[in-house]
Amino acid sequence: MKTFEQPLSDELDLAIAFHGHKCPALAVGLRAGHAALDALGVERAHNKELRVESETGEGHAMGCFLDGLSVVTGCTCGKGNLHKLHHDKIAFTLVEMATGRAVRVGVKGDFLEHALHSPFVEQRRQGVPPEEIPAEITDPAVARILALPEADFLQVGNVKQVVLDPPRVSFEVRPCASCQELTFVTGMVARGPGEFVCRTCAGHPL
Repeated sequence: MKTFEQPLSDELDLAIAFHGHKCPALAVGLRAGHAALDALGVERAHNKELRVESETGEGHAMGCFLDGLSVVTGCTCGKGNLHKLHHDKIAFTLVEMATGRAVRVGVKGDFLEHALHSPFVEQRRQGVPPEEIPAEITDPAVARILALPEADFLQVGNVKQVVLDPPRVSFEVRPCASCQELTFVTGMVARGPGEFVCRTCAGHPL
């Protein structure tokens, strides 16, 4: 069984610096990311070799999971190869873009139920910011996740084939007909013949 000691602790330090605080969900994301990479037999993405379709949403516990996942897989919002599906589940699918091979990894229900009643989450329920939760609560929880056998808390699916549309990349901008701000054409809305406006001026919510 693979051990997660020095290499993963280095990634944890990187994840904390990126994310802003240490928490159990971040560690779960790290472990889940490694499980997906191992299942596909691939390395961390340097560019857009991989894509994450994350089933996480907004405003729920375990949201920090996604930043741990980004650190390990190299899939980020900035590169456009991380997408949130807003299913409010702690699961994701990792896709190797060159082959279409994909694997879904999720957190097991019994582990999630236990985590949501842990001392760390109880502190969060009381409104304590994660960075202010005492280390004697946070550190053992994170250490336990880093050492936990994968099968105890992660459900790794079978590798399958998927078909995804190739990423769209635009290098063309034009001024919005309303506010005049330069906008990439992929984000413009036709308001009339030959007239295009940005999504803000078209009334799309922020």
